[in-house]
Amino acid sequence: MPSETLKEQVLKISGVNPLKCMRCGKCSGTCPSYEDMEYHPHQFAYMVEKGEIEKLMNSDSIYKCLTCFACVERCPRNVEPAKLIEAVRLVKIRQQGANHLHAEAIPEKLDDELPHQAIVSAFRKYTK
Repeated sequence: MPSETLKEQVLKISGVNPLKCMRCGKCSGTCPSYEDMEYHPHQFAYMVEKGEIEKLMNSDSIYKCLTCFACVERCPRNVEPAKLIEAVRLVKIRQQGANHLHAEAIPEKLDDELPHQAIVSAFRKYTK
């Protein structure tokens, strides 16, 4: 799928205008997953703007986001980077056809580092 088509999908799903981002980094500075992410919230906005969706889709950063919306709260321009991250994640899941999480698959995915919020968030997103 061409990058432009992926960009259009992400923008449509998220409802976010990444052009509003001034790359101040406040969103990334408040992110609890900052240390674990290859690309940080402000970088997501810039990369979506530039159409680098496949690069984002291939990064584990889309799964490191806790969807806590701390980045959304801190953004002075209301860019909502968490919505962009979720949209990229959703586009990837739709491509894989793996849009459901089943309870019996969870134990094999657990580790000592996984925050409980991630499990709850996954159920909320992937059990529909």
